[in-house]
Amino acid sequence: MFDTRFDFDPSIRTVFGAGTLDQLGDLARAVAGPHALLVTDPGLVACGLAERAAHILHAADLTTTTFSAVAANPTTEHVDAGVAHARAAAPIDLIVALGGGSAMDCAKGINFVLTNGGPMEAYHGHGQAARAMLPSIGIPTTAGTGSEAQSYALIARADTGEKMACGDRKARFHAVILDPELIASAPDAVSANAGIDAIAHAVESYVTTRRNLVSTLFAREAWRLLAPAFPASIKDSADPTANAAMLLGAHYAGTAIENAMLGAAHATANPLTARYHIPHGQAVALMLPHVIRINGKVVDDLYGELCTEIQLSGGADALADHIIELKNLAGLPQRLSECQVAEDRLCPMAEEATHQWTGTFNPLPLKKEDFLHLYTSAF
Repeated sequence: MFDTRFDFDPSIRTVFGAGTLDQLGDLARAVAGPHALLVTDPGLVACGLAERAAHILHAADLTTTTFSAVAANPTTEHVDAGVAHARAAAPIDLIVALGGGSAMDCAKGINFVLTNGGPMEAYHGHGQAARAMLPSIGIPTTAGTGSEAQSYALIARADTGEKMACGDRKARFHAVILDPELIASAPDAVSANAGIDAIAHAVESYVTTRRNLVSTLFAREAWRLLAPAFPASIKDSADPTANAAMLLGAHYAGTAIENAMLGAAHATANPLTARYHIPHGQAVALMLPHVIRINGKVVDDLYGELCTEIQLSGGADALADHIIELKNLAGLPQRLSECQVAEDRLCPMAEEATHQWTGTFNPLPLKKEDFLHLYTSAF
C-alpha cells in the first residue's frame, strides 16, 4: 500500500484541443511581454511551424527571437548556445518552447542559466534556482516525454553524456498548449519513440516507491488513454481521435512523473542513450518489459490493475508481453544486439545504471548484478 498522504500543487494552465495553437498570442500577453524567445528545433523551422508560432506572437504585438539549434537529448552546450542567443537579443520577457521533450528541456535549461547565472551543472538536483525565472509557455509537438507538465529539465553533460535532472518549481511552464493537430505531421519514427516513452512513463510512475493517490490517478488515466491509442496512431498518424488521446495521455503521464518519479527502465535506458546514442524512447522500450517482469516480484498486483484497465488477464508477465506487442506494431527493436550494443559493455553499463537517480524509486531495490541481469535479458 502506498502513502495516502500527498501534496499536490497544480500551477500550470493547460489549454487542450484542436486548433488551440491560435491562442498562443493571448496566453503570451497574459503572462508577459513584449519580447519572447522561441525555443524550437530545425525540423519545426523547416516545416514552417516555428514561423507560424512566431507569426501568432507577432500578431499579438510581441517581438520574437527564435533559437532553433536544439538537438535530441540536449546537452549543456545547447543550453549555453541558447543563453548566448537570448543575451544577444536582450531583454527577454518570455520563453516559448515549441517541439518535443528536447525543446521543452532546453528551454527550461536556458531559463535557469539566463535568470540565475552560472553553469547548467549548478542546477543538478532540485531547488537550486535562488532567483525568479522568466514566465514560459510549453507547446509539445510530440506525444512523448510530458516534459511540459514537469518542473525538471533533463540536460546531458556535454563531456560525459551523463543526464542531469535539474528541477525547480520556478521552472514550470506558466501555460501549456496541447494541440493534437501539431503532432499529426511528426515523422513515424519520432511518433513511435515518443509514444512508447509516454507509455513507459505511465507504467513506471504507477508502481514507484513515491507513488501516491494523485500520481496513481494520473498514471492510470494516462495508461487508459495511451494503450489503445498507440496502435491506432501507428496505423494512421493523422487519426485525430488517437492523436488527441496520445497527447493528453502523455501530459497526464508527465504529471504522474512530477508526483511519483520513474524507475529502472529509465535508469537502464540512460546509459544506452549516452553510450550508443539510441533514441531515448527506443532505449526505454528495450528495457521496459524486462523491468516489468523483475518488478513483478513485488508489484504484480499493480501491474494486474493496469492489465484490467485494457481488458487483459494477468499481471507482470501479461503486461510485459503486451508492451512487446506494442513495440512490434511500431517496428521498434526488441533486443540490444539489434542496436549494435556490445556484449562486453553490459557490465560497465550496469555500473552506470546503479548511479541513475530514477532507479532509486524502483519498487524493487536493485544492485549492480540486478542491472546486469536486466541488460543480459534484453541482449
